[in-house]
Amino acid sequence: MLTSLIVNLNQVEIMAPRHVNRRKHKRTPFRCKIKVWHQEVGEVVVETRNVSDGGVYLLMGSSVVETLSVGTVVKGQVLDMAEGGPVVTMEVVRTDVNGVGLRYILNTK
Repeated sequence: MLTSLIVNLNQVEIMAPRHVNRRKHKRTPFRCKIKVWHQEVGEVVVETRNVSDGGVYLLMGSSVVETLSVGTVVKGQVLDMAEGGPVVTMEVVRTDVNGVGLRYILNTK
C-alpha cells in the first residue's frame, strides 16, 4: 500500500496543469478602438480588452474570429489617438469565442 501511495504521489507531481501561463509580458486592461485589416477580413473596427508590451487582445465577432487562424498576419492602427497611431503588423497567436490574441511583429531593421 505504501508503494502504491508513493507511485500515486509521483504521478501527481509529474502531471502538469492543462493551462500554463507562458506570457512574457504583464497584461493591462485597456479599452480603445483599433482598426484591423487583412485581405480575407477586409477592414474592421474593434475594441481592445487588454494590452501588453508584447501584444494585444481584441474583442471581435465570431465571424471575424473564424477567419483569423493562428499564424495569420494582420495590420492594425489605434484610432483613439489625437493624430492616429502608427500602423502595426501583428500575428494571431490565439483565438477564442470572444476575440483574438495578437503578438506585435517588430521591425528589426
